[in-house]
Amino acid sequence: MGPAAARISALLAVLVTVPVLAQQPNVQPVRAPHAMVVTVEHNATDAGLEILKAGGNAVDAAVAVHFALAVVYPFAGNLGGGGFMLIRDRHGNAHFLDYREKAPAAATRDMYLDPKGNVIPDMSLVGYKASGVPGSVAGMAYAQKHFGKLTLAQDMAPAIRLATEGFVLSAPEATGLQSKNVARFPASEKIFQRDGNFYKEGETFKQPELAETLKRIAKDPDEFYKGAMAKQIADYEKANGGIITAEDLAAYEVKEREPIRGRYRGYDLITAPPPSSGGIVLVEILNILSGFNLTKLGPGGSESKDRSAAQVHIITEAFRRAYMDRGDYLGDPDFNQLPLKQMADPKYAAAWRASIDPNKPTPSKDLIRPAGFLPPPPSVSPAKESTETTHFSIVDAEGNAVASTTTLNGGFGSGVTIEGLGFLMNNEMDDFTSKVGVPNVYGLMQSAANSIGPGKRPLSAMTPTIITTHASLFHRPRLAYVMGTPGGSTIITTVANDIISAIDNGLNIQAVADAPRFHHQYLPDRLDFEKKFPDDVVSQMKAMGYTTNRNQAADDKSPGLWGDSELIAVDPKTGELMSGHDSRRSYGKAAGY
Repeated sequence: MGPAAARISALLAVLVTVPVLAQQPNVQPVRAPHAMVVTVEHNATDAGLEILKAGGNAVDAAVAVHFALAVVYPFAGNLGGGGFMLIRDRHGNAHFLDYREKAPAAATRDMYLDPKGNVIPDMSLVGYKASGVPGSVAGMAYAQKHFGKLTLAQDMAPAIRLATEGFVLSAPEATGLQSKNVARFPASEKIFQRDGNFYKEGETFKQPELAETLKRIAKDPDEFYKGAMAKQIADYEKANGGIITAEDLAAYEVKEREPIRGRYRGYDLITAPPPSSGGIVLVEILNILSGFNLTKLGPGGSESKDRSAAQVHIITEAFRRAYMDRGDYLGDPDFNQLPLKQMADPKYAAAWRASIDPNKPTPSKDLIRPAGFLPPPPSVSPAKESTETTHFSIVDAEGNAVASTTTLNGGFGSGVTIEGLGFLMNNEMDDFTSKVGVPNVYGLMQSAANSIGPGKRPLSAMTPTIITTHASLFHRPRLAYVMGTPGGSTIITTVANDIISAIDNGLNIQAVADAPRFHHQYLPDRLDFEKKFPDDVVSQMKAMGYTTNRNQAADDKSPGLWGDSELIAVDPKTGELMSGHDSRRSYGKAAGY
């Protein structure tokens, strides 16, 4: 143990350990011997399970889930958005599919600025100019063609059925459709709000236009990008002042990228590369933490154990340092040279680790990056990252695994529905830098590498992650965890906390999904907690010198939460699959066979 870690251990004498999971001491995961699907919406879970039972593999099920979510979870599920899919096949081969949205050819660096150079409010968030070229349809078609076993039509059949026959709305799903964003656009209001006659709990929500669009895609997915459907999309964009053209759609391509890899406590991580910032920042966080005995600080051991203020302090300081690097260096790898190798260097992590004060936080304004590892950073600019995303995890009977995170960016995206086609468009252009050097409303900073440019893909925090045991001379690596969450800038810290809860604190995977969350992103220099995080720990962090914030705590009607971890773990002794569906979303579920 290094001197910093030794000093931190001494804090246990004065820092009180407070139960984090006292409200749910006996939460248990769903178990299945062969295959497992876990998503934010129960109909989508059933769609994936149906395909697995019909002979499809994990990728077929992922395609089924994605299209089903476009029907039953329009808040984030989509045809008009994009995302990432991480695949690990039963032989141990990993593939990362990038079907992130791209800026249209007409996009310019200053397109959201007024003549005085100020950002025009909401222009990158709402309406026809807010959308990037969607990648989801291309991503699903590519995944099915290269890695699936069934046909695209088979994989899409559950989604087509859900759109045609409808599905019964739960209370939160019905309420969720009452979005002001949707009400701004007649085509959207007609579908999702019946022109102001809002859907109610127990009613069946049918989407005939979307059903016909799905049938056309199932027959020929290229029509979305190069056929009659592409022309419909482009004509509608042009008629309403949008900038996506038929040429933009025809030029879209899915990228296969090399996953980011790392190690932690004897496990191997496979995770998201740029244009996601998630994987490299996650690896940097865990590299810094690997030099501390978090189990002792936790102290961890089982779901009846607790997370202490001492552990929260060390984890927070790792978050702070890694997010500083995220802000300074990351962007689209097709347009920038990114120092990924240097950021993942264990020696660099050790240098960061040595800068952590065991007794108090390091103010972000005083943080100095260890010299000699990274090049000088480019100029700084704001990152806008929405929290309205969705993640799902799947493992099939052969041992193939998929972790997939997809998004429209904001809730219901730009609010725009393509008339006659029935699907919402993203507002992903808001994830680019609108103006260099000006912090956005979240205060999240990132480099000019993420400035707007034709064909560029905006930086993301989406972090689909698969974890295996470490290979040795005597043992092949075995699948251990499939993880991910939505949550905008909180995605990376949520996945990191899920890994720590499972590996260091020994929680079962359901308890991991439900554990209260905390987050620090370097700027603003503030430690955020979910509302249900124990008061005593928050008080201790404030006493140590942190500026603390209870998420939406002033609003008694707000649940004060973020993220939606949909997780799968493999029992190392029996091989049984165990799933944790995040109880923050009452209409999702885990199911297997």
